[in-house]
Amino acid sequence: MSPKQDAEIAAPKLFLPSRRAAALLAAFGVVALSTALYLRYAIIQNSTIGVACEAGEGGFLCKLRLAVISMFAQDCFGWVAMIAAGVQLWRPNIVAFGTGLIFALMGLVLYNTRASALAVALLVLSLARLSPARR
Repeated sequence: MSPKQDAEIAAPKLFLPSRRAAALLAAFGVVALSTALYLRYAIIQNSTIGVACEAGEGGFLCKLRLAVISMFAQDCFGWVAMIAAGVQLWRPNIVAFGTGLIFALMGLVLYNTRASALAVALLVLSLARLSPARR
């Protein structure tokens, strides 16, 4: 065997998304962050919508506002992000990484900061894991 082949065998292959997957993850991350910012500042913290919903308005925005509030009250964004990050750490794949990233970004904006920050740390740590096909 040549020295180049020996170096390839000896060097561990870490989990890294391809360029196309990284671009797709970045796009999904921007969309998730934009959606979370819109939900927080335009719907949840908007006093006009809040007063209308408390007065008995039953429109789509009020139902969406109530659903998002109940989701972050139960820490759904943070827990889903932590579960996906745990799966990513255990068995690295792009779907678990993307799911964890999206829910962690939404959780950081929508009041689930502790669990979402832990999920982000686990996702970063998972980038140092060996890819399952190369062990």
